Amino acid sequence: MHIPDGFLATPVWLALDVGAAPAVGLLARRARQDFDESRIPLLGVMGAFVFAAQMVNFPVAPGASGHLVGSALLAYTLGPAAASLVMTAILVIQAFVFQDGGVLALGANIFNMAIAGVLAAHLPYRLLGGRRMGVFLGGMLSVLVGAFLALGQLLLSGIPMKPELLALSAGLFFVNAAAEGVITVAALGAIRGIRPGWVQEISPPGKRELWLFGGAAVALAVFGVLIASPLPDGLERFLEEAGVAARAKALITTPFGDYEAAFFRAGWLRKAAAGLAGLALISACGWATGRWLARRRRA
Repeated sequence: MHIPDGFLATPVWLALDVGAAPAVGLLARRARQDFDESRIPLLGVMGAFVFAAQMVNFPVAPGASGHLVGSALLAYTLGPAAASLVMTAILVIQAFVFQDGGVLALGANIFNMAIAGVLAAHLPYRLLGGRRMGVFLGGMLSVLVGAFLALGQLLLSGIPMKPELLALSAGLFFVNAAAEGVITVAALGAIRGIRPGWVQEISPPGKRELWLFGGAAVALAVFGVLIASPLPDGLERFLEEAGVAARAKALITTPFGDYEAAFFRAGWLRKAAAGLAGLALISACGWATGRWLARRRRA
């Protein structure tokens, strides 16, 4: 789902970079109006959980994998505006720390997943009153909207798209979207069972529940990599089949590139250390975002 650098034409990535910044600013203003200070820890915990879940790819078809995007899950627990901010923070950290998604393409990825994906998830949830079908459709729609926006941006950038390749990609995206819907329903059901007030309410999260989901995020980051599929995701598979995968460019180099801590030798330890570093960064960023929203609301 993350578009790397090297694929989007300059007018495309530039327009999306310029457009994403004020859009996130407007969402920040909306989040400030609705934000409750007691929910500050929830931003960090849910952001860390989604980040860790994104590291665990699962097979969706022969030769392709998928992973939780998390736009819907964040929207249902934090509200759409705050969810967009947290997802934006995740994407920024992924691009600049883990080299996942392009630096120049960051605006496109933010627009696809943090803005359009979150709002697409919120629509069926709102229309169906938060029922399971609304949760499922919201999770599914969030992935489909983000995926097809990415394809559209690649098409505008001159990436060749044969009909049979588009059909293959659409099939992979639909399978991944259905999996997203199922996982979102299951995760939200678990959250409602543990702490019903977490789901777009103002109920403050309890310490026990925060530790529980924080522990789940750590477990996913440390042990999830052991079972994660090495296969490319739907967008990566599309780029490979289109014969343009070699265009990918890394504009920066970091010690945590490709979710591996370069200063360790063991493969599992490299991935686990990178995952834990990501959790710490996302948690700190979520906490800082919550403090900023609370302070701006009091001002």
